Amino acid sequence: MNARPRRSAVRGLPRGPARAELLASTDRTVPDVIARGLTVLFCGINPGLYSAWAGHHFARPGNRFWPALFASGFTHRLLRPQEEHEMLKAGYGITNLVERATVGSDELNVEELQRGRDVLERKTRKYRPRAVAILGVTAYRAAFERPKAIVGPQPEPLAGALVWVLPNPSGLNAHFTAPALAKAFRQLRERMATRERFRFG
Repeated sequence: MNARPRRSAVRGLPRGPARAELLASTDRTVPDVIARGLTVLFCGINPGLYSAWAGHHFARPGNRFWPALFASGFTHRLLRPQEEHEMLKAGYGITNLVERATVGSDELNVEELQRGRDVLERKTRKYRPRAVAILGVTAYRAAFERPKAIVGPQPEPLAGALVWVLPNPSGLNAHFTAPALAKAFRQLRERMATRERFRFG
């Protein structure tokens, strides 16, 4: 008789893939969650192996993207990775600078990140989000050739969209605690709410 699969801390996903399953996910991609006219298009660096295995963005237990969205007010409840398409109803989407999955983003070279920037620009031109939020200042610096960039709004738009750099939500990013991460996300949400009021006020 087959054993019942264990459940993970991420509800609805089977617990912990075997190492071989993770390694088999190398170079896989995770489909964009995207539509025209979004308020914010969140852009990760690239999928980790756990996300590639699960087929959902920011799926690894311990990644703080979904909790930060909730804590900052972007979502009214804590979404699970497999509910990622609920983002579209609220006017938000998800993509990545580089599509292929790796063990860590440090496996990506500068040329790959810069090619990803060009792809992101084309997506932004096609889908016309009002803002693009890039999740990782180090990746942003390399991809956009802005070595002194810091977290927050950037001076140059991308295909007409506001560019905002957020901290990498990985649990390995010790530079930002969960409250600090939520605060950084909240600053973007409040800026977009202000722009919306100005637009229709």
